[in-house]
Amino acid sequence: MPLILKLLLVPSLIALVTLAGRRWGPGVAGWLSAFPIVSGPILLAIALEQGSDFAAIAAANTFLAVLAVLVFSVAYARMAVRANVAACLGVALLAWALAVAVLQRVSLPPWAGFVVVAIALLLAPRLIGQPPAPGAANVRPARDLPWRMLAGAVLTVAVTQAASGLGPTLSGLFAMFPVMSTVLVGFSHRASGPGFAVALLRGMVGGYHAFAVFCLALALLLPGGAIGPAFLVATACALAVQLGVRRITARRGGRSVRV
Repeated sequence: MPLILKLLLVPSLIALVTLAGRRWGPGVAGWLSAFPIVSGPILLAIALEQGSDFAAIAAANTFLAVLAVLVFSVAYARMAVRANVAACLGVALLAWALAVAVLQRVSLPPWAGFVVVAIALLLAPRLIGQPPAPGAANVRPARDLPWRMLAGAVLTVAVTQAASGLGPTLSGLFAMFPVMSTVLVGFSHRASGPGFAVALLRGMVGGYHAFAVFCLALALLLPGGAIGPAFLVATACALAVQLGVRRITARRGGRSVRV
Protein backbone atom coordinates (compact mmCIF):
# COMPACT_ATOMS: atom_id res chain seq x y z
CA MET A 1 0.00 0.00 0.00
CA PRO A 2 2.72 2.60 0.80
CA LEU A 3 4.46 1.80 -2.49
CA ILE A 4 1.21 2.33 -4.43
CA LEU A 5 0.72 5.69 -2.72
CA LYS A 6 4.21 6.77 -3.66
CA LEU A 7 4.29 5.66 -7.27
CA LEU A 8 0.70 5.96 -8.44
CA LEU A 9 -1.64 8.04 -6.30
CA VAL A 10 0.27 11.32 -5.99
CA PRO A 11 1.27 11.55 -9.68
CA SER A 12 -2.30 10.70 -10.68
CA LEU A 13 -3.71 13.45 -8.48
CA ILE A 14 -1.21 15.96 -9.88
CA ALA A 15 -2.28 14.99 -13.39
CA LEU A 16 -5.95 15.49 -12.52
CA VAL A 17 -5.31 18.95 -11.08
CA THR A 18 -3.23 19.92 -14.11
CA LEU A 19 -5.95 18.81 -16.54
CA ALA A 20 -8.65 20.55 -14.48
CA GLY A 21 -6.61 23.75 -14.55
CA ARG A 22 -6.24 23.57 -18.31
CA ARG A 23 -9.96 23.03 -18.70
CA TRP A 24 -11.38 25.49 -16.16
CA GLY A 25 -8.54 27.93 -15.41
CA PRO A 26 -6.39 28.82 -12.39
CA GLY A 27 -9.32 29.45 -10.05
CA VAL A 28 -10.16 25.76 -10.11
CA ALA A 29 -6.51 24.71 -10.28
CA GLY A 30 -5.60 26.84 -7.25
CA TRP A 31 -8.61 25.59 -5.33
CA LEU A 32 -7.73 21.96 -6.02
CA SER A 33 -3.98 22.29 -5.57
CA ALA A 34 -4.36 23.75 -2.07
CA PHE A 35 -6.28 20.62 -1.03
CA PRO A 36 -3.89 18.05 0.56
CA ILE A 37 -3.56 16.02 -2.64
CA VAL A 38 0.23 15.74 -2.31
CA SER A 39 0.98 16.09 1.39
CA GLY A 40 -2.09 14.03 2.38
CA PRO A 41 -0.85 10.85 0.67
CA ILE A 42 2.66 11.56 1.95
CA LEU A 43 1.35 11.74 5.53
CA LEU A 44 -0.68 8.57 4.98
CA ALA A 45 2.41 6.73 3.71
CA ILE A 46 4.36 8.02 6.73
CA ALA A 47 1.60 6.82 9.07
CA LEU A 48 1.53 3.36 7.49
CA GLU A 49 5.31 3.02 7.67
CA GLN A 50 6.17 4.87 10.90
CA GLY A 51 3.00 4.59 12.98
CA SER A 52 0.18 6.91 14.02
CA ASP A 53 2.05 8.74 16.80
CA PHE A 54 4.93 9.60 14.47
CA ALA A 55 2.46 10.77 11.80
CA ALA A 56 0.56 12.92 14.31
CA ILE A 57 3.70 14.95 15.04
CA ALA A 58 4.44 15.15 11.31
CA ALA A 59 0.90 16.41 10.62
CA ALA A 60 1.20 19.12 13.27
CA ASN A 61 4.41 20.33 11.64
CA THR A 62 2.94 20.01 8.15
CA PHE A 63 0.23 22.56 8.84
CA LEU A 64 2.84 24.85 10.42
CA ALA A 65 4.69 24.47 7.12
CA VAL A 66 1.82 26.38 5.47
CA LEU A 67 3.69 29.41 6.79
CA ALA A 68 6.73 28.42 4.71
CA VAL A 69 4.57 27.99 1.60
CA LEU A 70 3.07 31.43 2.18
CA VAL A 71 6.60 32.84 2.38
CA PHE A 72 7.29 31.11 -0.95
CA SER A 73 4.15 32.67 -2.46
CA VAL A 74 4.91 36.19 -1.26
CA ALA A 75 8.54 35.99 -2.42
CA TYR A 76 7.54 34.72 -5.86
CA ALA A 77 4.80 37.33 -6.30
CA ARG A 78 7.11 40.18 -5.33
CA MET A 79 9.79 38.97 -7.74
CA ALA A 80 7.41 38.14 -10.60
CA VAL A 81 6.97 41.72 -11.79
CA ARG A 82 10.72 42.24 -12.27
CA ALA A 83 12.36 38.86 -12.97
CA ASN A 84 12.05 35.73 -15.10
CA VAL A 85 10.69 32.37 -13.99
CA ALA A 86 14.05 30.87 -13.01
CA ALA A 87 14.99 33.84 -10.82
CA CYS A 88 11.55 33.92 -9.20
CA LEU A 89 11.67 30.21 -8.39
CA GLY A 90 15.21 30.46 -7.05
CA VAL A 91 14.37 33.31 -4.68
CA ALA A 92 11.04 31.77 -3.64
CA LEU A 93 12.53 28.34 -2.90
CA LEU A 94 15.38 29.94 -0.94
CA ALA A 95 12.81 31.88 1.09
CA TRP A 96 10.89 28.62 1.67
CA ALA A 97 14.06 26.84 2.86
CA LEU A 98 14.89 29.65 5.28
CA ALA A 99 11.34 29.56 6.64
CA VAL A 100 11.60 25.79 7.16
CA ALA A 101 14.89 26.27 9.00
CA VAL A 102 13.13 28.63 11.40
CA LEU A 103 10.00 26.50 11.77
CA GLN A 104 11.90 23.36 12.74
CA ARG A 105 13.00 25.21 15.88
CA VAL A 106 9.43 26.21 16.78
CA SER A 107 7.26 24.06 19.00
CA LEU A 108 3.59 24.96 19.34
CA PRO A 109 0.57 22.94 20.47
CA PRO A 110 -1.78 22.15 17.56
CA TRP A 111 -4.43 24.74 18.42
CA ALA A 112 -1.88 27.53 18.84
CA GLY A 113 -0.24 26.62 15.54
CA PHE A 114 -3.63 26.65 13.84
CA VAL A 115 -4.33 30.17 15.10
CA VAL A 116 -0.96 31.40 13.80
CA VAL A 117 -1.60 29.81 10.40
CA ALA A 118 -5.12 31.26 10.21
CA ILE A 119 -3.81 34.77 10.88
CA ALA A 120 -1.07 34.32 8.27
CA LEU A 121 -3.65 33.20 5.71
CA LEU A 122 -5.63 36.38 6.29
CA LEU A 123 -2.53 38.54 5.82
CA ALA A 124 -1.01 36.70 2.85
CA PRO A 125 -3.22 38.15 0.06
CA ARG A 126 -2.26 41.69 1.11
CA LEU A 127 1.42 40.78 1.17
CA ILE A 128 1.17 39.12 -2.25
CA GLY A 129 -0.55 42.19 -3.63
CA GLN A 130 -2.79 42.63 -6.63
CA PRO A 131 -1.64 40.92 -9.84
CA PRO A 132 -0.26 43.17 -12.55
CA ALA A 133 -2.31 43.59 -15.71
CA PRO A 134 -2.00 40.36 -17.71
CA GLY A 135 -0.49 40.38 -21.15
CA ALA A 136 -1.58 38.29 -24.08
CA ALA A 137 -1.64 34.60 -23.24
CA ASN A 138 0.45 32.20 -25.27
CA VAL A 139 -0.91 28.82 -26.25
CA ARG A 140 1.80 26.25 -25.61
CA PRO A 141 1.80 22.52 -26.28
CA ALA A 142 0.83 20.55 -23.19
CA ARG A 143 3.94 18.36 -23.07
CA ASP A 144 4.90 18.82 -19.43
CA LEU A 145 2.37 16.51 -17.77
CA PRO A 146 4.76 13.52 -17.42
CA TRP A 147 7.35 15.78 -15.78
CA ARG A 148 4.80 17.08 -13.29
CA MET A 149 3.81 13.53 -12.40
CA LEU A 150 7.43 12.46 -12.08
CA ALA A 151 8.16 15.35 -9.71
CA GLY A 152 5.27 14.31 -7.46
CA ALA A 153 6.44 10.70 -7.36
CA VAL A 154 10.05 11.67 -6.62
CA LEU A 155 9.02 14.00 -3.79
CA THR A 156 6.74 11.40 -2.21
CA VAL A 157 9.37 8.66 -2.32
CA ALA A 158 12.12 10.98 -1.05
CA VAL A 159 10.16 12.32 1.93
CA THR A 160 8.70 9.00 3.05
CA GLN A 161 11.98 7.08 2.61
CA ALA A 162 13.84 9.72 4.61
CA ALA A 163 11.13 10.02 7.27
CA SER A 164 12.82 7.84 9.86
CA GLY A 165 16.09 9.72 9.45
CA LEU A 166 14.55 13.18 9.32
CA GLY A 167 12.28 12.63 12.29
CA PRO A 168 8.62 13.65 12.49
CA THR A 169 9.29 17.41 12.59
CA LEU A 170 11.27 17.68 9.35
CA SER A 171 9.17 14.96 7.71
CA GLY A 172 6.09 17.07 8.33
CA LEU A 173 7.74 20.25 7.09
CA PHE A 174 9.01 18.62 3.90
CA ALA A 175 5.61 17.02 3.25
CA MET A 176 4.47 20.59 2.51
CA PHE A 177 7.16 21.23 -0.09
CA PRO A 178 5.52 23.58 -2.65
CA VAL A 179 5.35 21.07 -5.50
CA MET A 180 2.05 22.33 -6.90
CA SER A 181 3.02 25.97 -6.44
CA THR A 182 6.37 25.47 -8.14
CA VAL A 183 4.95 23.57 -11.10
CA LEU A 184 1.68 25.40 -11.71
CA VAL A 185 2.94 28.91 -11.02
CA GLY A 186 6.20 28.43 -12.88
CA PHE A 187 4.53 27.14 -16.03
CA SER A 188 1.77 29.75 -15.83
CA HIS A 189 4.33 32.54 -15.51
CA ARG A 190 6.24 31.24 -18.52
CA ALA A 191 3.13 30.83 -20.66
CA SER A 192 0.97 33.77 -19.65
CA GLY A 193 3.08 36.31 -17.81
CA PRO A 194 3.50 37.49 -14.21
CA GLY A 195 -0.09 38.71 -13.88
CA PHE A 196 -1.43 35.20 -14.33
CA ALA A 197 1.17 33.74 -11.96
CA VAL A 198 0.35 36.19 -9.18
CA ALA A 199 -3.39 35.65 -9.67
CA LEU A 200 -2.84 31.91 -9.33
CA LEU A 201 -0.85 32.38 -6.11
CA ARG A 202 -3.64 34.48 -4.65
CA GLY A 203 -6.13 31.79 -5.58
CA MET A 204 -4.10 29.12 -3.82
CA VAL A 205 -4.00 31.02 -0.53
CA GLY A 206 -7.72 30.61 0.08
CA GLY A 207 -7.48 26.85 -0.28
CA TYR A 208 -4.91 26.47 2.47
CA HIS A 209 -7.63 26.94 5.09
CA ALA A 210 -8.88 23.45 4.27
CA PHE A 211 -5.36 22.10 4.32
CA ALA A 212 -4.78 23.50 7.80
CA VAL A 213 -8.00 21.89 9.03
CA PHE A 214 -6.94 18.56 7.51
CA CYS A 215 -3.60 18.58 9.33
CA LEU A 216 -5.08 19.78 12.61
CA ALA A 217 -7.61 16.94 12.55
CA LEU A 218 -4.82 14.41 11.97
CA ALA A 219 -2.69 15.88 14.75
CA LEU A 220 -5.60 15.50 17.17
CA LEU A 221 -6.99 12.14 15.99
CA LEU A 222 -3.91 10.08 15.17
CA PRO A 223 -2.20 9.74 18.59
CA GLY A 224 -3.19 6.32 19.83
CA GLY A 225 -5.96 6.07 17.22
CA ALA A 226 -6.66 4.13 14.05
CA ILE A 227 -5.07 5.49 10.90
CA GLY A 228 -7.93 4.88 8.46
CA PRO A 229 -10.73 6.61 10.41
CA ALA A 230 -8.46 9.54 11.27
CA PHE A 231 -7.68 10.20 7.61
CA LEU A 232 -11.32 9.79 6.60
CA VAL A 233 -12.51 12.33 9.20
CA ALA A 234 -9.69 14.73 8.34
CA THR A 235 -10.52 14.52 4.64
CA ALA A 236 -14.22 15.11 5.29
CA CYS A 237 -13.44 18.18 7.42
CA ALA A 238 -11.08 19.56 4.78
CA LEU A 239 -13.61 18.96 2.01
CA ALA A 240 -16.32 20.80 3.93
CA VAL A 241 -14.03 23.80 4.43
CA GLN A 242 -12.86 23.66 0.81
CA LEU A 243 -16.41 23.69 -0.53
CA GLY A 244 -17.26 26.59 1.76
CA VAL A 245 -14.29 28.59 0.51
CA ARG A 246 -15.21 27.74 -3.07
CA ARG A 247 -18.75 29.01 -2.54
CA ILE A 248 -17.49 32.29 -1.06
CA THR A 249 -15.03 32.70 -3.94
CA ALA A 250 -17.75 32.01 -6.51
CA ARG A 251 -19.93 34.73 -5.00
CA ARG A 252 -17.12 37.21 -5.28
CA GLY A 253 -16.58 36.29 -8.92
CA GLY A 254 -13.35 36.89 -10.76
CA ARG A 255 -11.73 36.27 -14.07
CA SER A 256 -10.27 32.93 -15.06
CA VAL A 257 -6.96 32.56 -16.79
CA ARG A 258 -5.33 29.61 -18.47
CA VAL A 259 -2.52 27.67 -16.84
